[in-house]
Amino acid sequence: MKLRQSIDKVIGNFLVLLMIIMTLDVLWGVFTRYIMGSQASWSEELARFLLIWIGILGAGFAAGQRVHLAIDLLSPQLSPGGQRSLSTFINLLIIAFALFVMVIGGGRLIYISQILGQLSPALQLPMAVVYAVIPISGILVVYYKLNDLAMANK
Repeated sequence: MKLRQSIDKVIGNFLVLLMIIMTLDVLWGVFTRYIMGSQASWSEELARFLLIWIGILGAGFAAGQRVHLAIDLLSPQLSPGGQRSLSTFINLLIIAFALFVMVIGGGRLIYISQILGQLSPALQLPMAVVYAVIPISGILVVYYKLNDLAMANK
């Protein structure tokens, strides 16, 4: 439980930092566009990449906080034992998705973009860095859901 709280704190603070950087970047872009007459070419691309990181990493963080979107139609109809079984089944589905799509698929995406040497147009940043958030978030989701399963069986 202590590890989970530490991970929550680190990820939460990192997301706040990314939001601050993105806000400053967008403000800089608006300033350069409307005050200086020409927007800095890199600011829009940086904002886009930061939004990707905030969105995907934030989704993994939200899964750990249990504040993700859920449709709760079936669970209230079930007995407490049925609710636990349904919760276990849903957590296993989420783990499978995160593992196969985000961790393995995201890892392959990083590998392919690295092999091809893809760079972003304005920042000349390796696209593998941008895509790295997918498996990172997938590992985070898997950890959180395994932890949820362990806590439910205590």
